[in-house]
Amino acid sequence: MTRALVFDTETTGLEPFKGDRVIEIAAIELVNLMPTGEKYHVLIDPERDIPEEATRVHGMTREMLAGKPKFAEVIKGFLDFIGNDPLIAHNAPFDFGFMDAEFDRCGVPRLPRSRMIDTLELAKKRFPGLPNSLDALCRRFGIDNSMRTSHNALLDVLLLGQVYLELMGGRQPGLMLAANAGGGASNGPVIATVQGLTRPRTPRPIVPSAAELEAHAAFLKKIKEPLWETLEKPADSELAPAATA
Repeated sequence: MTRALVFDTETTGLEPFKGDRVIEIAAIELVNLMPTGEKYHVLIDPERDIPEEATRVHGMTREMLAGKPKFAEVIKGFLDFIGNDPLIAHNAPFDFGFMDAEFDRCGVPRLPRSRMIDTLELAKKRFPGLPNSLDALCRRFGIDNSMRTSHNALLDVLLLGQVYLELMGGRQPGLMLAANAGGGASNGPVIATVQGLTRPRTPRPIVPSAAELEAHAAFLKKIKEPLWETLEKPADSELAPAATA
């Protein structure tokens, strides 16, 4: 099992070491690239004003955050949620830089850069020269971002989780193959689970006819020391066509 966290922050500005603060943190859990539904989300009192230009980006004002917990009060919950697993963010150095400043204020060791996965860098390598904002990537991968009318950390991580899956090669969500009993190895029919629908799959072995076997034997005679002749031949009962009702 591979666990990772997609996270995002919203802030009062762009310069964490000149007084700008984090006002929102959101994170979701991925296991084997897929969201598990576990999430962390908190709004934070920045203990300072929020410039109008920042409010135009994320829609939050100083008044809206009055009475919310301060960063020092939420840091333990955030650290408990992320554990020691990789942290995925779009333009990750920006978010890590703000967390550095906030962690410094709390006297807590910074998050190691070795845990950082930057989806912006991944996108630039895959699509050099093309726009690689979160919105651009959603459009490119056919991900519905119509609800993203302003920056919102929780919505952004949900979208970024889907983008990251595509950047890592993609997978059809909801499609799994499992053994018939308990997910373990089984000699019975495979069960296909598609978006909650479970249906047994009947094996359909391909059995050659007598004419096909004769033609194959004739072909092998044209080959010098064919490898197939060294293999163990199946019993006649295994080659016989299945009886039909």
